[in-house]
Amino acid sequence: MNFEGKKVLVIGTGLSGTGAVEMLSALGAQVTLLEQNEKAEEEKIRSGLEGALSGDQLGKLRILVGALPEKEIFFRDGKEGTPGFDLIVPSPAVPLDSPLILKMTEAGVPVISEIELGFLNEKGKVIAITGTNGKTTTTTLMGEIMKAFAEQCKARAAQSGIPESATSGKGISYSRAFVVGNIGRSYAAASMETEPDTVTVGEISSFQLEAIQTFHPIVSAILNITPDHLNRHYTMENYAAIKERIAKNQTAEDVCVLNYEDPYLRPYGEHLCPARVVWFSSGTKLRKGYFLDGEEIFRADGKEAPRAILNVNETNLVGVCNAENVMAAIAMAEAAGVPMDLILSVIREFPPVPHRIEFVAEKGGVRYYNDSKATNPDAAIQGIRAMSRPTVLIGGGYDKKNSYDEWILSFEGKVRKLVLIGATRDAIAECARSHGFTDIVFCDTFDECLKTCTGLAEEGDAVLLSPACASWGMFPNYEVRGDMFKEYVRTLPD
Repeated sequence: MNFEGKKVLVIGTGLSGTGAVEMLSALGAQVTLLEQNEKAEEEKIRSGLEGALSGDQLGKLRILVGALPEKEIFFRDGKEGTPGFDLIVPSPAVPLDSPLILKMTEAGVPVISEIELGFLNEKGKVIAITGTNGKTTTTTLMGEIMKAFAEQCKARAAQSGIPESATSGKGISYSRAFVVGNIGRSYAAASMETEPDTVTVGEISSFQLEAIQTFHPIVSAILNITPDHLNRHYTMENYAAIKERIAKNQTAEDVCVLNYEDPYLRPYGEHLCPARVVWFSSGTKLRKGYFLDGEEIFRADGKEAPRAILNVNETNLVGVCNAENVMAAIAMAEAAGVPMDLILSVIREFPPVPHRIEFVAEKGGVRYYNDSKATNPDAAIQGIRAMSRPTVLIGGGYDKKNSYDEWILSFEGKVRKLVLIGATRDAIAECARSHGFTDIVFCDTFDECLKTCTGLAEEGDAVLLSPACASWGMFPNYEVRGDMFKEYVRTLPD
């Protein structure tokens, strides 16, 4: 797509928005950056872009704060009723059914996500990962595998003097790997550096998949689909359909890695997925695919007997959920042409991702775990399952209209005390009592909560921050929540 001279509205000044501005400005678009938070300051927004844009690009950038004037939507070049923009790129936080987006689409203006925007400028190959839980761990792991593979390809080419395209056993080679998306770097910004022999690994959320059109990974994965973001997607059927859009443009020449145990993904993979499906399972001995049996991960090709390839105790990742993430990464990496010995070598050295069942320290005989990234009940269930001690659990936060029944039912034999904070604490407490769990403590602040947990925990216990809710309202994001927890734990006496 030629962006030269195109009038583009970018909504939101976060990572996604600023990345979109960087790419569009470099390609000659006339960009308007809209920040809908009326408390934001234009000069601060502009100064925050100084490192990403040249002086000339920054001077041409138009920044608006607050609501977009009505005339901006339907007035252009002196003509009433003519759409004011050629394209809109909203932040993932902006719902597609918001009044502004609906007005724009009614005016005939295309709306695409920043992920789609980046793909329009992609020159290499793409590997994409989505799912309710496990995206960050799996994407980070895949990124490390693909970076290691790119380095191996370059080293072999240098030693042999043959083209890099011939350095992989499958004739696949990459010179560089990028890790982007919902994980810390804008895809649109990174796309400026892609080349025909690079690979981009992306963590993709449902918010980003809503507005894709041509986005086409050679390998995709949907790790799981469990209730989350229903305040945005309304029904589980709609949420599942949006997640499945990651494979929308794939063909039988591509690969989609799916969780065999997921009730939404199994029928999708068996009947609807356009790509070649590779399964992984933590509960079934598959005839073909990857499965967990006890502590061993097996690879089955449907011909010979399944072969054990990795013992989970060889890794630094705990819990069945992480075994699933590892199997998904193995399946994707093998589909992308990476040798198995290299895949397993990277997995064995891979450290736990911050804020996901992250061991912090043992203080006074109590082990503290930071699982702040568990922002929905299903993710929090995985955190509880990973505990091997009686647990004092911290829960509660922003209300995403989720149900807590399954989470509460997972407490049995694990959770000794439940310490609740945030907007959802009353709803969680009511749900817990309805299932017979009554060892509940309310706290008004996070600091009070942490001190309460220290007082409740006994030697041999674990304290687990695994809230089952988003952090918004009390914290800017789950990282800040997790960092505050870790900082508090580190100040405790040994």
